[in-house]
Order: sequence, then structure tokens, then C-alpha cells
Amino acid sequence: MADRDPDTIKRDIDQARDQLAATVDTLAERANPHRIANDIKAALLRFVKKPAVAASLAGAGLVVVVVVVRRIRRD
Repeated sequence: MADRDPDTIKRDIDQARDQLAATVDTLAERANPHRIANDIKAALLRFVKKPAVAASLAGAGLVVVVVVVRRIRRD
């Protein structure tokens, strides 16, 4: 390793620096709170749009409306 010339060492250091910069950029993008929030929102919307989930939510909503209307009528 001692017989490497300075140009080769400099080239290796530059390559390692570029790889590190790319890795840091990737991690910064992945850890961006706005992007994480958008990903969670998109996943939640995909989940809610499934027919079984949508039907369950509609049924639960209907039950809530019926309960609220009955309570209002009693008072």
C-alpha cells in the first residue's frame, strides 16, 4: 500500500468523497419530514380506498349518524 502514487490516492479519495456525498443526499431526501408525511398520506389513502375498508367506514359513519340523530330527538 505504501507504493501507491499520490495521484491514485487522490483519485480514490475523490471517489470516496463523491460516494459519501451521494449517500448523504439520499439519506437527507429519505429523512425529509414533508416527504415522509406525503408517503404516509398516500399509503393511508390507498388503504382507505380498498372496497372492504371503504364499506366498513361508511357503515361506521352511518351508525354514528343514527346515534347522533336519536340523541338529538330524545332531548
